[in-house]
Amino acid sequence: MIVGVRTEVDSVLSVVAPLGLAAAAVEPALMIDLDPNGPHYPGPRSLAEMVDSGPSRAEMSPSSGKLAVLRNGGVAPLEAVAVVQALAASWPRVVLRVEGTLPPMWPVIPVVPLLPGILAPARGRAAVWQATTLNDEPPGPGPVLPALTRSSFERLLRMQTQPGGRWVAAWRPVWELPWG
Repeated sequence: MIVGVRTEVDSVLSVVAPLGLAAAAVEPALMIDLDPNGPHYPGPRSLAEMVDSGPSRAEMSPSSGKLAVLRNGGVAPLEAVAVVQALAASWPRVVLRVEGTLPPMWPVIPVVPLLPGILAPARGRAAVWQATTLNDEPPGPGPVLPALTRSSFERLLRMQTQPGGRWVAAWRPVWELPWG
């Protein structure tokens, strides 16, 4: 299963939201950054390097119960479609970090912070809603994530293999919803 995650308004949330969804998967999950200007996630190789030379046999084999992350390295999403599909043939769950447009072959889950007043999100659409201390009433269908604690945030940014926590657990139902 391949899903994209696009975060609106909050660039910090855009870095950790796809990690949270991937970490919440029961099966091994791979998070691939499709943003050529994305953060420098750690790892031995980048998506750009795999586009040039193909993924290795080891990269095609998921580790049991593990979260793996593939940074972008400067390649455009359309150039990486074949590599993403090849990796998805082996990995049970693939989460794509999306900025901008994505090929229409994969569903994209919007992640929207619940902000008040003129910053409030539009009503009626489905999304994963990120609670803030300012507002936690969603304007549309979809799960509401609890406020992201400092410890969960730090575990995700340190790329711990199983970050856990209440925030990551709140992502689990997202895998069961029809986003396509």
